[in-house]
Amino acid sequence: MSHDRRGPAAETGSPFAPQTAEETAAMLDAVGVESEEALFDIPEAVRFEGDLGIEPRGERELRGELASLLDGNDDLTEFLGRGHYDHYVPSMVDHLSDRSEFLSSYTQYQPEVAQGFLQALFEYQSMLVELTGLSIANCSMYDAASALGEAATLALRSRSVSGTRILVPEQLQSGRREVLENYLTGTDAVVESYPMDDGNVDIDALAESVDEDCAMVYAENPTVRGTIEEELSTIGDLAADDDAVFCLGSDAVALALLSEPAAVGADVVVGDAALGLGTSGGMGLGLFACREDFLRQVPGRLVGASEDRSGRRAYTLTLQTREQHIRRERATSNICTNQAWVALRAAMHAVWLGPDGLVNLAEDCVTNARDLAERLDEIDGITAPVHDRHHFREFAARTDRPTSDVRTDLEERGFAVHAIDDHLVQVCVTETNVEHADELAEALEVVA
Repeated sequence: MSHDRRGPAAETGSPFAPQTAEETAAMLDAVGVESEEALFDIPEAVRFEGDLGIEPRGERELRGELASLLDGNDDLTEFLGRGHYDHYVPSMVDHLSDRSEFLSSYTQYQPEVAQGFLQALFEYQSMLVELTGLSIANCSMYDAASALGEAATLALRSRSVSGTRILVPEQLQSGRREVLENYLTGTDAVVESYPMDDGNVDIDALAESVDEDCAMVYAENPTVRGTIEEELSTIGDLAADDDAVFCLGSDAVALALLSEPAAVGADVVVGDAALGLGTSGGMGLGLFACREDFLRQVPGRLVGASEDRSGRRAYTLTLQTREQHIRRERATSNICTNQAWVALRAAMHAVWLGPDGLVNLAEDCVTNARDLAERLDEIDGITAPVHDRHHFREFAARTDRPTSDVRTDLEERGFAVHAIDDHLVQVCVTETNVEHADELAEALEVVA
């Protein structure tokens, strides 16, 4: 686009609008049009020729107006979870990730100018390898749901798998099954549910469901109800007996404390990082790690360590022949824009915590949930937790009153919880809301 610029920029352009007015005019003349608008065929029916009616504002005025608008939102202390977790993100992560080298970077296809970002992503991958015990991790996915979908298509591509059935738990976070089914549209694969028993996998029922026509078995630890799965090795054995892929869903904080996926037979690990971002009610960072056998089938981008011609350690995107920008319709996956900047933030957060800090955070997720459940169980009209299991971050509680009434009354007192069904609520507690746990309990004593 042309701009009215003065001084040297009028001759050389700028980093953001590199063509001068003269250069733009010459290019338009070369293609035989009089204006840039003539390059776009916008139907008359959708053209807008009027005035948007948005008055210009200064920064101070605009900030004040936005603050006033946001003040109209409900100010609730959230005890929500089910896949979206609010952990404290240190200011260091904001300050470092906001550097222009990271914010302006897109795909790191030019390693000679992206060594810093590539190294950070390599460290992110290395952390996932250490947490999962699996040898391959990519440098991010959109979210946990898309990672699950990619795991299913990987299972279908695997030469060791001949089945088409994808087994998932009947209790699954809202949206994940829908995304999985969308991924499998156009294939012969079908998604089927297996029963749960007291919040965890019903092993006997799963054993009856797994057969030679099963391509993948998916389980979660922690589960969507926050329970810790106790039979992961058995699930892994059931999948292996029929040559199915065992996919385990988890997150980076939980993986610091719970059973290492590789040790219980997991072939693929998916989930959400739960680091680097506060809860956003939607946006996240998908994890994806797998055994080396699946190296050529991994979706997304991989950062590898190599050497330059001087023998110095260097980083580059590797095995790109798997990807859609090279193989087009024959690619292992058409996932394109990844979450590299969010993965960078997750790596920074993990480094800030350190190994001990990450374990301590995970231990707090167990003790805080246990303590709050015990506190709520003392209230007349509430049973907590409903599952006789160990829990991580969150738990389900039964209320004598309808949960719709309980939830509404809690919101009037400034608290938000999930309503699972007519008499089950789910409560999630982390280090960011644990200081309000007593206030939540006091409110429930009134409304339960």
